Amino acid sequence: MRENKKLIIVGIGETATIAYEYFLHDSLYEVAGFSVSGQYMKGNQYLDLPLVAFEQVEEFFPPDAYDMYVAISYTHLNRDRARMYYAAKEKGYKLANYISSRAFVWHNVELGDNCFIFENNVLQPFVKLHSNIILWSGNHIGHRTVIRDHCYVSSHVVISGYCDIGEYSFLGVNAAFADHVKVEADCIIGMGAVMVRNSERGKVHVGNPAKPLGKSSYETFGIEVTR
Repeated sequence: MRENKKLIIVGIGETATIAYEYFLHDSLYEVAGFSVSGQYMKGNQYLDLPLVAFEQVEEFFPPDAYDMYVAISYTHLNRDRARMYYAAKEKGYKLANYISSRAFVWHNVELGDNCFIFENNVLQPFVKLHSNIILWSGNHIGHRTVIRDHCYVSSHVVISGYCDIGEYSFLGVNAAFADHVKVEADCIIGMGAVMVRNSERGKVHVGNPAKPLGKSSYETFGIEVTR
């Protein structure tokens, strides 16, 4: 990445505001503006920077001159962030990563795009992060673990070695995973849950040891089973 590359942030919520702070003070990017779907427009500025409708964003900020970061939380089990991620790629934007200067990321970690890694994360050797992933602060990602697309890992999660976290999953604060645990897609792992065995797709797991609830993750987030 060349110095002072210009960045557009998609979103105007708290996640976008926090992303702006980190990109502004701890990256080589210059945040040039914000974009959001036209139906959510609130004026033409956000944080004293231009705010434009996503439907016309390339007219104001062409993708050959600006990168983009989609700063949307885990709403609808990460579907909203995924939808805008794919829409940005269709428009031709390069999607930026943020890696905190206070994170430990081993040299051979593989990283997709539109990933946000907060401070005090530890990513050990041979970890693979796919794309559109948020790692909030203080997580431990053990060696050879894979985290697949569109996941959200909250704070102080401990994932041991050789784990596989399925796409669209949400991992709650202080969750812990034994070695070799496989979490299927669309799972919610509750706060403080201890995963000692593999999960089924679309389940909500709570407790120590963690067990699935009767209510699915789709019911919890109010979404259709199809993607």
